[in-house]
Amino acid sequence: MRPVIPYVTAALLFGLGVYGVLRRRNAVLVLMSVELMLNAVNLILVTADTTARAVLPHSGQVFALFVIVLAAAEIGVGLAIVLQLYRLRSTVAVDDVALTEPATSSVTGDAEAGR
Repeated sequence: MRPVIPYVTAALLFGLGVYGVLRRRNAVLVLMSVELMLNAVNLILVTADTTARAVLPHSGQVFALFVIVLAAAEIGVGLAIVLQLYRLRSTVAVDDVALTEPATSSVTGDAEAGR
């Protein structure tokens, strides 16, 4: 088997995933792009396992299974965050998410009321 074709396919998948993470504004599409990158890593692990026989047999396939478990956990947590974001903001646009918490005026209002 020529390992060039799976490696090029994995590189294209990973590049497409990076492009999707950097350019997409929808949180669900960002999660899908992360999944593309994880699948590219799985393809590289399995291809490397079949082409270069390591000391441990089938170690690339075992690592691929760990990546699949990690991807399932990432999707579960990611979709929970996206659903909570949609409930709070009524949108899943990543650009509209505030990264810092705005200062509340209730703390300063209580201090002024006590003077």
